Amino acid sequence: MNNKYFNEEHKLFRDSLKDFLQKEVVPFVDDWERTGTIDRGIWKKFGEMGYLGLAYPETYGGLDLDFFYTVILLEELQKINSGGFAAAIWAHVYLAMTHLNAEGDERIKNEYLAPSIMGDKIGCLCITEPFGGSDVAGMRSTAVKMEDHYLINGSKTFITNGFYSDYMIVSAKTIPDQGNKGISIFLIERDTPGVTATKLDKLGWRASDTAEIAFDNVKIPLENLMGEENKGFSYLMQHFDLERLVMGINAHARAEHALEYTLEYMKERTAFGKSLDSLQALRHTMVELTSEMEVCKNYNYSVAEQLNQGVYSVKEATISKYRSTKMADTVIDGCLQMLGGYGYMEEYPLARMLRDSRLGRIGGGTSEILQEILAKIMIDNKSFAPVVQD
Repeated sequence: MNNKYFNEEHKLFRDSLKDFLQKEVVPFVDDWERTGTIDRGIWKKFGEMGYLGLAYPETYGGLDLDFFYTVILLEELQKINSGGFAAAIWAHVYLAMTHLNAEGDERIKNEYLAPSIMGDKIGCLCITEPFGGSDVAGMRSTAVKMEDHYLINGSKTFITNGFYSDYMIVSAKTIPDQGNKGISIFLIERDTPGVTATKLDKLGWRASDTAEIAFDNVKIPLENLMGEENKGFSYLMQHFDLERLVMGINAHARAEHALEYTLEYMKERTAFGKSLDSLQALRHTMVELTSEMEVCKNYNYSVAEQLNQGVYSVKEATISKYRSTKMADTVIDGCLQMLGGYGYMEEYPLARMLRDSRLGRIGGGTSEILQEILAKIMIDNKSFAPVVQD
């Protein structure tokens, strides 16, 4: 553990979390992976332990701890070998709940954030659309303001927790012809008439529910607008640094887990009368993979420290996700190779790791989109600043 960022309290928290995950999650992961359904009771257990409210205000039941507790949670979730379960947790806590806390009024925070922290409600964030992908400004979903309600129409796709969640944070156009200047965000209850969800079948993340959601003349109260009307794009953008860093941390953690497992395997496995970890070519390959992981991990910790200090770090967080997700795929593929034919077998963990890791370069902004964002920052000298709410 890097003592520059982690103190004794962090260490004790990590040890306690590891024990909790081994007892309450690991025994059930294979079943959740097989069925695509996570036992609802585990959310309540996470809430009771305070894991869903690490970074949130004590007023609503959170613990208001520094960001490195979040880093520990993310890292340990990657080490139970279920990217889908990890995604379900962090999409709830760091996507949906982030908006509740930042843009929700007191009513929303009391009625949704507080029970989300306790594990009584599960949320999802709905941005991506079937025809838009990473083009947020090009979304087609609309929200028409009527006398006493908004009327929502449109669809969203690839939504983590989109099938079983209790509420949705939904982006929609309130001024359709104004591009990113006409987007607002809303809170919509799952059981609102006109909301339908279809579960999607995925290559990886199989424990989590990922859905396409349709909104057909969905009526929601005016008070379910979050923040100010037509400022939704800025709200979405200002939280992308957190999402990207979360995915960067996830990536270095799963790569580290793959390396740890593979090195243990290589100690036990023999070829030509020697253990695999004594063969020079394989040793040097593992050094190369481990070095790449360590560079990303320590970079991610430095970005986490910036967020911990309240610094808006869109460039650094974008680099984190871009480099770390690429690294993780390379590392896990290399680790699988070390196991030979066994790496390709489902009874060994690398097959699932490889499938789960591959989404890293797609979700939360593809690597290609991130490259263009970085080009605008590094070459065009474009700057990004957090939105200031009135």
